Formats: sequence, C-alpha cells, structure tokens
Amino acid sequence: MEKVDIVRLEKGEDGTFGVLRVGGRVVCVTMEPPDRGNRPDMSCIPAGRYGCERVESPAFGPTFEITGVPGRSHILFHAGNVAGDTRGCVLLGSRFGRLGRDRAVLDSRAALGEFLALCGDAPSFEFEITE
Repeated sequence: MEKVDIVRLEKGEDGTFGVLRVGGRVVCVTMEPPDRGNRPDMSCIPAGRYGCERVESPAFGPTFEITGVPGRSHILFHAGNVAGDTRGCVLLGSRFGRLGRDRAVLDSRAALGEFLALCGDAPSFEFEITE
C-alpha cells in the first residue's frame, strides 16, 4: 500500500478540515470534529502516526478503523457530511461545501468508495496526520 496521509488545512469550531492523500496524490477532502483535547466521540485525532485495520462496521459497512490513538477506539473512515456525523471519526468527501448553515464535505459516499478502491485488498496500512 502506498503512503496514506491526511494534511490538515484548517481547525476551528466548525470542524477540522484536511485532504487525504495516497502516494502523495490528493484523493479526497476530510472532516473531523473540532479539537477538544482528544476526547472520545467529540474530538479530532491528534496529529501523529497510526495504524489502520480493515473492518466490517455494522453501521457503515466495509471500511478501516484507525488504531493506536491514545485513549480512543472505534475511529473509522466513513461517509457523512457535517461535524455532527463524525462522533470522532474521519468523514471523507469529494469537496468542501455547505449543507444549510453547516460547513460540510460533499459527495461523501463516492469519496469513500474511491478511497476503498485505492486500498484494494490491503488488510492494514500505516498513515500519518500532519498539521
């Protein structure tokens, strides 16, 4: 698997926004909740290096779980649009936009599908978040 990373572009009360790259190529945009000190279900993931393991989520289907985040578990890459959809996970989208008054990532299911296709049959991979 080529190198996977998230480069954060912006952090604020609306959420934490970035781009996800595979092999140095931007694949999609990302959204996480605001930075709330790594509190479970409420905060973005601290910058750093983590593992990812293929899982079958009852709610989201096939995806990857981000592992090794101190004090946290069940952090997934999944489809969703606004910060309220994340519960501490990483939402993938094709572009940034708005849904009503909320900042959002749009075309999320398509972006997730593209990311999973690029992952192929890889059972796991390492990835890094930088700010």
